[in-house]
Amino acid sequence: MLRAADVWFAYDRTPVLRAVRVSVPSAAIIGILGPNGSGKTTLLRVLAGTRQPQRGTVTLDGAPLSTFSRADLARRMAVVPQETHLAFDYTVAEVTMMGRYPHLGAFEIEGPADVAVIEETLASTGTLHLKDRLFATLSGGEKQRVVIAAALAQIADEADSGLLLLDEPTASLDLGYQLEVAALLRRLHQQRGLSIVISTHDLGLAGTLCDRLLMIRNGEIVADGDTRQVLTTENVRTVFSVDAEIIECSSGQRVVVPIRPAGDGLA
Repeated sequence: MLRAADVWFAYDRTPVLRAVRVSVPSAAIIGILGPNGSGKTTLLRVLAGTRQPQRGTVTLDGAPLSTFSRADLARRMAVVPQETHLAFDYTVAEVTMMGRYPHLGAFEIEGPADVAVIEETLASTGTLHLKDRLFATLSGGEKQRVVIAAALAQIADEADSGLLLLDEPTASLDLGYQLEVAALLRRLHQQRGLSIVISTHDLGLAGTLCDRLLMIRNGEIVADGDTRQVLTTENVRTVFSVDAEIIECSSGQRVVVPIRPAGDGLA
């Protein structure tokens, strides 16, 4: 289990996270939901160990993240950033193979087992046919699926306890690719039992994919719990300053329809 307890974090003495508590149990899909500037991306980075809290602790299976080497931590959890920019022209296979670096010793090169891992993760994300293509030539949705494949290759040896952390995974994608990535994450969760944490301001993604939500505003947790209990008109108004309707679909999904800014006085 990944857990943050009473975490505070500040940039230049300006608090971004205030006494935040998060628990990520095994095989859960948790959404960190909030508007831009709410602290959700910083929280994701603190959970990943790339930012150190000024106060509080973050632990993985009861051990502080600070006790893990970077390689050990990388084998346990992988982060998918909002955007991926590469300095050189790498192929899809080369980008995916980067996920195997934490598993290699000093001066060790990848072997047949590593090649098998990346082919399997590319296949699982529907991108194996792209493996010889240059990453830069892919569409946005294809790039996102390849980066997810690299993350899966990174935690492939932790099939029952791997953690996948994603920052705004659908932010720059059109509607079709948004649905495609959401379906991919759902399938990977079902087939691999991954624990998935998603930082997003996308109410639709959170309502249809996540089984638990953390709603955050100004660095503080406003609500935490089951998606059906947390994703309410009252919480949407509090966190996003928007009046909205929540529609229960026959599929069981909850769709949030923004109506107007809260308090604008319109009928």
